[in-house]
Amino acid sequence: MAETVTWEVLRELAEFGAEKGCAISLYVNLDPSDSPTADDADTRISSLIAEAERSQGANSSHLTHEQRVGLKADFERLTNYFENEFSRDGTQGVAIFLAGLDNAWRVLSLGEPVPDKVRVAREFYLAPLVPLIGRGDGAIVTVVGRERGQLFRLQNGQLVEIADQTEEAPGRHDQGGWSQARFQRHIEKLVAEHLRGVADELDRHLRRLRTPKIVIVASEETHSELENLLSSEVRHAVVGWRTAEAHASPAALLELARPLLDEARAQEEAATIDRWREEVGRGGRASSGWSETLEAASDARVEVLIYQDGADHSAWQCPACGRLALEGKSCPLDGTAMEERDDGLDLAVHQTLAHGGTVWAGSARSCDTES
Repeated sequence: MAETVTWEVLRELAEFGAEKGCAISLYVNLDPSDSPTADDADTRISSLIAEAERSQGANSSHLTHEQRVGLKADFERLTNYFENEFSRDGTQGVAIFLAGLDNAWRVLSLGEPVPDKVRVAREFYLAPLVPLIGRGDGAIVTVVGRERGQLFRLQNGQLVEIADQTEEAPGRHDQGGWSQARFQRHIEKLVAEHLRGVADELDRHLRRLRTPKIVIVASEETHSELENLLSSEVRHAVVGWRTAEAHASPAALLELARPLLDEARAQEEAATIDRWREEVGRGGRASSGWSETLEAASDARVEVLIYQDGADHSAWQCPACGRLALEGKSCPLDGTAMEERDDGLDLAVHQTLAHGGTVWAGSARSCDTES
């Protein structure tokens, strides 16, 4: 089953640094349009691993004998995993993070494609995961009717039921000796109580789950009745309303909700970029360009790192303290000679995450690497 990439997952991976051996990061694109058959996927995987082995073999002079042996064992473990354990079902990409000498092994089966990539370094390569973060994970999708009231939470690309407020209203056979008007008032009272219960349940989950985005699926009539019962906090968290068939499945509900969640994400991204531009324009707390951003990330001054998807740049890093710079020179903190790296974006991502910041891969609007 595909796993949703969360900030917790990314921060956990960002905290790792190889002390004994080397860290291997392997990304494989399993989009059916690119690898339609199992043989196509096997060929792609084998080619990636072989390419990484050849490249590492040609650049291993700086490694100890133990590290070279460890890398060979790690590549063999990758090959064995794909031959004997890996299941492609429900995935469009896979990312594996491995450092055998440091007892690290993590597999992420992804619901979205990632570019093919193998990287061997001291830390795991994380930039390809940033565009996948969230994708609405944690959102609440609620389907509400005069009797139905179910709350689902989006987890790992699927809707999981977290509450059921469904109540069966009395039928005509339950009318007994009541007059039609009295019976109708009774039904409306029960419906109002039911909708109030759903509204209260939404409010409880909103507070417990720390204000997730909410999508509500309801008829136009129920929409107007329920909206008046929602707390102001819930109304603020609702990113949209939809209508659906009476017994729509969780999969159908997610299909309805996904465009609303994606649009909310795009609006968040645009607002973040607007905020950055405003700060830059008035000389506020924002940096622009690679040099300023690498320095800000090293100084723990980046709240949000914004970059255009696909952007990258070489950078220099201090092997002792990890400080980053655009140009090679001695580290200004400890005087250590800095090392050139070709993955400046990933280095900035690591520094940002390490200091509690977040990262956005900009897609809705063009931007250079910024913070």
